[in-house]
Amino acid sequence: MNTSRTAIVIDDSRATRSLLRRTLNTLDYEVHEAGHGQEGLDQLEKVGPVNLALVDWNMPVMDGLAFVKAVRADPSYERMVIVMVTSESDPTAIARALMAGADEYAIKPITPEMLAAKLEMASASSLDG
Repeated sequence: MNTSRTAIVIDDSRATRSLLRRTLNTLDYEVHEAGHGQEGLDQLEKVGPVNLALVDWNMPVMDGLAFVKAVRADPSYERMVIVMVTSESDPTAIARALMAGADEYAIKPITPEMLAAKLEMASASSLDG
């Protein structure tokens, strides 16, 4: 695969990571994976900034909201698009994620078509900013 777009999928479910990785591969992303937020930060330290992060909310060690806040506090990741992909459907949770710096929010279960649409919206909004 010859791609310059990279992504990280952070979710404590291996099955969910696999599903999202396959979907991103079809969209020409090179994909890294992590099982929780701290592992995600460690991966970013190794591979450098990526174009996209798909982040679950409820995970052990470091949850998705803490990951978003940590990444948004680091200027070297300011161009990274972050999409929360989670089962948290409470409007207050969605608002908290967006205020913390997530670009888009998708509620599980998510289809490849829904993910592609969310990525399009997130990319468009990050270009506006």
